[in-house]
Amino acid sequence: MFGLRFVFATIVTVLCLFAFSSVATAQATRTWVSGVGDDVNPCSRTAPCKTFAGAISKTATNGEINCLDPGGFGAVTITKSITIDCEDTQGSILAAGTTGILINITAATDTKKAVRIRGISINGASNTAAVSGIRVVAANYVAVEDGVIDGFQNHGISVETTSGSPRVVVDRMSIRSNVGNGINTFITGGALSISVSNSVISGTSTGVNLSSNTKATVSGSRLVGNTTGLLAFQSSLGIISCTVAHNTTGITSSTGGDVRVMGTMVTSNGTGLSVSGGTLTSHISNVFAGNTSNGTPTLTAVLQ
Repeated sequence: MFGLRFVFATIVTVLCLFAFSSVATAQATRTWVSGVGDDVNPCSRTAPCKTFAGAISKTATNGEINCLDPGGFGAVTITKSITIDCEDTQGSILAAGTTGILINITAATDTKKAVRIRGISINGASNTAAVSGIRVVAANYVAVEDGVIDGFQNHGISVETTSGSPRVVVDRMSIRSNVGNGINTFITGGALSISVSNSVISGTSTGVNLSSNTKATVSGSRLVGNTTGLLAFQSSLGIISCTVAHNTTGITSSTGGDVRVMGTMVTSNGTGLSVSGGTLTSHISNVFAGNTSNGTPTLTAVLQ
């Protein structure tokens, strides 16, 4: 009898331990971070974590991390589909010695490979060790909205995928004071589609710098005070209803570039338009004025 009781008690204990362990390691669909949180917490609303890195390990694939206050939540590597949304509190990342957000989703079980980032200020503090604000290595879809990227040595947003057909959407962003490019693409395989809208890019080497295998549209945005406002190399670029001003060169179509400009003000640049091996179509809706040299498109088209 004693032996049966002992066996029964052991089984119950093991089952309880397993249940508690499962609960402890379960990932939540929504988690929270706070400047006064702690990463040992479960990242619930009443017991938030302190960093994005702490919260992401406790957030399920396709889940969401929210900010309870405008704290500094640290750099983070994203390896699964997730949303980080601090729209109402303006969360921040200080990444003076690294990349602010690295996105590298390769798991075959993650079919969406989608990342959404809203309301985040990413600051490299103009440190020489600050790499890039956001670096996309592998993903199917990335949306970056309502934020600021400032003070990095390489790029504000750098898309460096090697396969597939990823889509990147950048909306209502301020990207500024980066030694490299504001938005940079370096696509060595597959094909990238990128849309930039309602954004300000200033104080960079090239505001929007496109490499091969890239199709891009930039609309309703201001490219101001860069060495080059926009550049397309072996890529396709549509520029719609933008202001391109106070750059050394406004718009460049380099080797293999196909640039089309519509409804855009190009003013107060050293050179407004530059064509060096590509094509640049300017619709009659554009305004070129006040540049040291307006430059000449390869084709002037009548707006249909």
